[in-house]
Amino acid sequence: MRSKELSMQVKQAILRLRKQKKPIREIAAILGVAKSTVWYILRKKESTGELINAKRPGNPQKTTVVDDRRIISMVKRNPFTTANQVNNTLQELADIVIDSLCRGVFAGDSRQLSLRSCFPFLYEAERHKRSVVLGMVATGDKTPPLDSPLIHRSKKEKWSQWSLRGGMQTLSDTLEAYIKDRGVQIHKDTPVEALHWQADGGWQIKVPGGSMAADHVISAVPAAVLSKVLPLNTEPMTNTLREMSAATVAVVNLEYDGDVLPVSGFGHLIPSFEGDAMLGIVYDSLAFPEHNRRGGSSTRLTVMLGGAWFESSLGDPDAVSKEVLLSLASTAAATQLGVKETPCRTIVTLNKSCIPQYTLGHWKRIDHLFSYIRQHSLPLSLVGASYEGVSVNDCIYNARKSVKRLLGC
Repeated sequence: MRSKELSMQVKQAILRLRKQKKPIREIAAILGVAKSTVWYILRKKESTGELINAKRPGNPQKTTVVDDRRIISMVKRNPFTTANQVNNTLQELADIVIDSLCRGVFAGDSRQLSLRSCFPFLYEAERHKRSVVLGMVATGDKTPPLDSPLIHRSKKEKWSQWSLRGGMQTLSDTLEAYIKDRGVQIHKDTPVEALHWQADGGWQIKVPGGSMAADHVISAVPAAVLSKVLPLNTEPMTNTLREMSAATVAVVNLEYDGDVLPVSGFGHLIPSFEGDAMLGIVYDSLAFPEHNRRGGSSTRLTVMLGGAWFESSLGDPDAVSKEVLLSLASTAAATQLGVKETPCRTIVTLNKSCIPQYTLGHWKRIDHLFSYIRQHSLPLSLVGASYEGVSVNDCIYNARKSVKRLLGC
């Protein structure tokens, strides 16, 4: 924790060094301040244009229980801590946590993402309780009503994450087999080229080598893909879809012989001031030991790189080599976790435009899309990660809601 608030001279020096293209780590070393402090000053200047803390009108905001605990801890360590130092430290903490959270969930830049759309529970906590930090620990149970034995079991056993013994591919394989057994046709490797709205109220779906008719279309493709196949007379809708972007993420899987991980847990996220390219590392062998190799111990890690910083840090996704990505991931495992052994198996996957970015104003774009569909009575449902949640859980839940609306449930 800082012993005193940074002087204006130090803040100006941070900006001057940044203009000289100095990295945050080097600026911190030159000026003798924490990297998180440098990052916070740069972000404050970018978002507000100011270097001084603005005075707030009216009575000061009440602190939360969590804030109070942190304040007590600060004062115990340094009895001469001032109110300004406490306020600045709490704000920096919240910013760093949100920054890391956005990188871990959305591979996105917290300065560009919408809190309301990305983390609605935090938005509600800030709106009603006036504290994002409190929202992280005291949001309450906002999950849908329990309606299946599996959900009851997850609640009872307090699952924090879940997977399948055969990997997540098991989910789509099982769904495919289930609906095929009930007479549903699946056309694989058949990209939709165009959707034509018919006078009789249905769709004509153009595919390579022909077309097919449909009474209703449920679109789970990314927003950018849907924008290219909708009819020309839906331009207001297609324009909104084109405004919705997605981030590219490289995923590197590393496997090592033996138990070489010196820590325990699910994994760790890396705030942007520690380096743009590296987003975080998941300790797969600890999170899901059921997936470990049989016949001997091993350590599995998943390293995530790029996201909103892919082009600026790694270059053109079409040009970056797998060898470069593997080298960066292996180096991260060695420097951040002390795992310096050579991996016995590696998998490098480049996922282009894979995670939708719910940037500022996303909720307005979503409202416009759904309003347009209602106003024009389009037999079209929008599901998938582009709209109301990027996780597998979100996609399943929102798809189910759409189907229930169609069935009048």
